[in-house]
Amino acid sequence: ADCAVLIVAAGTGEFEAGISKNGQTREHALLAFTLGVKQLIVGVNKMDSTEPPYNEARFEEIKKEVSNYIKKIGYNPAAVAFVPISGWNGDNMLEPSDKMPWFKGWNIERKEGKADGKCLIEALDAILPPSRPTDKPLRLPLQDVYKIGGIGTVPVGRVETGVLKPGMVVTFAPVNLTTEVKSVEMHHEALQEAVPGDNVGFNVKNVSVKELRRGYVAGDSKNNPPKAAADFTAQ
Repeated sequence: ADCAVLIVAAGTGEFEAGISKNGQTREHALLAFTLGVKQLIVGVNKMDSTEPPYNEARFEEIKKEVSNYIKKIGYNPAAVAFVPISGWNGDNMLEPSDKMPWFKGWNIERKEGKADGKCLIEALDAILPPSRPTDKPLRLPLQDVYKIGGIGTVPVGRVETGVLKPGMVVTFAPVNLTTEVKSVEMHHEALQEAVPGDNVGFNVKNVSVKELRRGYVAGDSKNNPPKAAADFTAQ
């Protein structure tokens, strides 16, 4: 994923449970960062059930506490939009709420530039699309392999780098199995090419479902196909 939206409950006791040592707020923020999701938005939800409702002090308390925690993980709080919302009532979701006149809006700073807004949807619109490495050799780790009647063997996975096209001859590592790609599909629609970020299924010739497994990596047989590594540097 390119961005995570961390939803924090503002209700009395709810936030405290989430931010406690084994709480979900901590766990989800840490998981997102560990999985490489570098952009974050924090939605402070259930503002309608604070004491009193739509309480500015409660929002500021949560913002401060969550900022401190995500900074320890590795996020830069200055680049994270904090938006007080009520999903139940729709406050600050799609348009500014009149229930929180004290909220002057969120603003973020990052090296690519600044952004600001009032609602959650604007924070989502301010996400920076990552560069899609189409110029690198194809790498497509398999998430699953299906046998589909009338079609055949269909490996499924996300293109990480490079481009996958029908007619390409791909090699699967580590078994060094080479075959032709008959078709590429995403959401039941045929694609002429799949690029990084696309979750696709592709039909391969003369390969049984037993020969491929989750975790294998597909590459272009003619352009630096994936090979076994003696060692690698963990991030």
